[in-house]
Amino acid sequence: MRRRLHITVLVDPATIPLDDPEFRDVSDKPITEYHVCDALRNLGHRVTVTGAEYDIASVAHTLTEQEPDLVFNLTEQFCGDRRMDKNIAALLELLDIPFTGAGAMGLLLARDKTLCKQILRLHKIRVPNFVSLPHHRQVRVPKNLPYPMVVKPTFEDSSEGISNASLVYGAEALAERAAFIHERWKQPVIAEQYIAGRELYVSVIGNQRLTVLPPRECFFNDEGDQGPVMLTYRCKWDRQYREKWKIEFGFADLSPSLSQAVERVSKRAYRALHLQDYGRIDLRLTPDEKLIVLEANPNPDIAYGEEVAEAADKAGIDYESLIDRIIRLALRRYT
Repeated sequence: MRRRLHITVLVDPATIPLDDPEFRDVSDKPITEYHVCDALRNLGHRVTVTGAEYDIASVAHTLTEQEPDLVFNLTEQFCGDRRMDKNIAALLELLDIPFTGAGAMGLLLARDKTLCKQILRLHKIRVPNFVSLPHHRQVRVPKNLPYPMVVKPTFEDSSEGISNASLVYGAEALAERAAFIHERWKQPVIAEQYIAGRELYVSVIGNQRLTVLPPRECFFNDEGDQGPVMLTYRCKWDRQYREKWKIEFGFADLSPSLSQAVERVSKRAYRALHLQDYGRIDLRLTPDEKLIVLEANPNPDIAYGEEVAEAADKAGIDYESLIDRIIRLALRRYT
C-alpha cells in the first residue's frame, strides 16, 4: 500500500496564479505545475505549494516549518536568473530535505553549456567543437573552428536565445550575434559547430539503475532550404510557426544497433553530469551515424504531453506512474 506523503511543490513565484495558488483547477491548463500537483493529489499525497521567493531566508524558514517528507522541485531559476537554480538545490541539501531531480552539482555541470561540453569531452563523449565567448571581451574564434556555427547564451534553456539568426556562416555574423546575446542576456556566449543530421531527445530516469525511454525526434521539413534546421525558440513554442514549416515531433525510428548506441551514450552523459531521478539528453545523429551530444537537460519539463511524459507513456508508464516513480527514486537516495 502506498504511503501518504506530505509533499511541498517548490515553484518559481511567477508561475503561481493569484486566483489558484494551490494549482487545483487543472482543467485544460498546459502548465507543468498543474499537472504535477494534480498527479500528486491523485496518488493520495498531501500537497503544499511554495514559491521560491527572493527572500531566501524566508523560503528556508517556510520549508523548515512545513517539515515535508519530500520537496518536488519545479524551480528553474532564482531572482529571474537561471544560473541560480543550483542554489535552490544547494539550500535543500543544506536543510537535509529530500527533493526530486538534479542536485546542485548536476545543475552546475549541465546548465552551463560550456562546462557541460568540457565534462562530456573528458569522458570521451562526442560533442560539437565549440568556443566560449565571455561578456565584455573581444570576440576571438579559433581559425580551425569550422562554419557554420550556432551561437547561443551559455545559461539559458528551452531554446531561449536561439533563432534562425543563431546559425552563422562567418566571423562578422558571429560577432554580431554574440554582441546581441551579450547585451540581451548579460552572460557568456557559446559558439559551437553546427551538426547536420537528425535531432533526438532521449529521456532517462533512474539513479544507480537507469532506464532510457523511447527516443523522440524533431522532424524538420527538408523540402527546400528556407526552413529551420534546428530547434529554435519559435520551433519549440509557436505552433503556427511549426505548422507553417511542417515541423513535427514524434518517436524516432532507429535500427536496433542505433537504439543501443543511443542508450549507451545517453546513460554515459547522464552519469558524467551527475543527473538524478530524471533528465533528458539532446543529440544529433549525423548522416554517417555518429552520435553528438548537443545538450543535457536536468529537471526537464515533465508536463503531461511533453517529451518526457510522451516517452514514458510509449514505454508503458502512464503520467501518474511517472510522477510516482520520480518520487520513489528521490526518496530512495535518502534511505
